[in-house]
Amino acid sequence: MTTIHHPHAPAIQHDKHTHLSLRHRPRRLRRSAAIRALVRETRLSADMFIYPLFVCSGEGQRREVGSMPGVFQLSVDEAVREAAAARAEGVRGVLLFGLPDEKDSIGSAAYDPEAPVQSAVRAIKREVADLLVVTDVCLCEYTSHGHCGILVEDEITNDTTVEQLVRAALSHAAAGADIVAPSDMMDGRIGRIRDVLDDAGRTDVAIMSYAAKYCSAFYGPFRDAAGSAPSFGDRRSHQMDPANSLEAIREVALDIDEGADIVMVKPAITYLDVIARIKEEFGLPTAAYHVSGEYAMLKAAARNGWIDEPRAMMETLTSIKRAGADIIITYYAREAARVL
Repeated sequence: MTTIHHPHAPAIQHDKHTHLSLRHRPRRLRRSAAIRALVRETRLSADMFIYPLFVCSGEGQRREVGSMPGVFQLSVDEAVREAAAARAEGVRGVLLFGLPDEKDSIGSAAYDPEAPVQSAVRAIKREVADLLVVTDVCLCEYTSHGHCGILVEDEITNDTTVEQLVRAALSHAAAGADIVAPSDMMDGRIGRIRDVLDDAGRTDVAIMSYAAKYCSAFYGPFRDAAGSAPSFGDRRSHQMDPANSLEAIREVALDIDEGADIVMVKPAITYLDVIARIKEEFGLPTAAYHVSGEYAMLKAAARNGWIDEPRAMMETLTSIKRAGADIIITYYAREAARVL
């Protein structure tokens, strides 16, 4: 017999051959990798990832983004190679952002049929026909002032901006995009884009709405990659207040009513509760954007030797899936696909 002493508890006599009588031992289902896999509740797969690509003009261009290790500004030919490599690894979709040669106050390059995004859509569809091509619809990459819409006395005009977004979405559809993804957060843009696409006979093109897009500090590295930082002010007039979640429900409901096929929450990690609420409330296909700052933090910590990057990557992506996301937009798409 052995006696266990504790300064504040009576001595307990234990026979080393005696076991606690427990009917339920949760550790039984954690004993081995095989058992853990058998009972795993949340499963990732490469075909739920969408891989963002930044497309510029020229040929043979592959410029790494300083704040986003492993992410590049790519010319169309390089974007095709990257898309094909992602597809070979099991990733089924890409999301294209454009870097125009010239910008103006109204973002007219956003609907230029020869601009990088439209050119990349056509090229990718020629070379990787079964890859899903999603296009970002916004003006911030195309305006000389870096804001998401047309300005009048330093204020974004909603309805005039929406008409520019409609032109961009229509040009992406004409190039062959499968899904257009308005990320601007202007009021009423989903319904207007849906009407114009339908009138043009493009009822087949889906809309993935950035429905609950928060005004987040985690977008900084993206603005380096896309050259889209505003030259003054911020985006609080149209992106959501991080303190609000009921507002996200209202925003999503409006976009669904206007014809959105997929709704998105952005960012992902700091808004897991919003993802869960939206999925439970509406049941619509729900996307979450694991944004540039969230990616860059993991990369920086890994480069300093502070975390195990593959484990942290998979834990992060699993948390987004566990919250309710059906689709994860992530710069880790290829790396995660290789792990899976």
